[in-house]
Amino acid sequence: MNDPRLSVYFDGACHLCSREIEHYRKRDAQGRIHFVDISAPGFDAAAQGLDPVRVQKVMHVRLPSGELATGVQAFVEIWKALPEFARLAKLAQSPFFRPLLNGGYAMFAVIRPFLPRRKVDRCTDGTCAV
Repeated sequence: MNDPRLSVYFDGACHLCSREIEHYRKRDAQGRIHFVDISAPGFDAAAQGLDPVRVQKVMHVRLPSGELATGVQAFVEIWKALPEFARLAKLAQSPFFRPLLNGGYAMFAVIRPFLPRRKVDRCTDGTCAV
């Protein structure tokens, strides 16, 4: 990969997801992260080398090496990229906390599709859908 940044794939139609991403975006003064909204018109998971079903279910991050991190590890990679979260990244990788985080994230991933969705204006070719 030629891009030295992380690529973070997030669901911009999810209220909670969008708020969290905005939190990280504000802290990324160095431009270390490229945020990709998977709910945007024209987003093509397959063209990004992602499984279209799985990317809708769990957070994905592509490292500059091209390797993918998903779920809790995706968040750890974001935290490692942002200096103010370095301690959290280290803590999240500990043998004590990692299973707890994995379990919590697995539960969140199950309920996330049922969370309220943002109304996102989908306008293309003069027609719009919400």
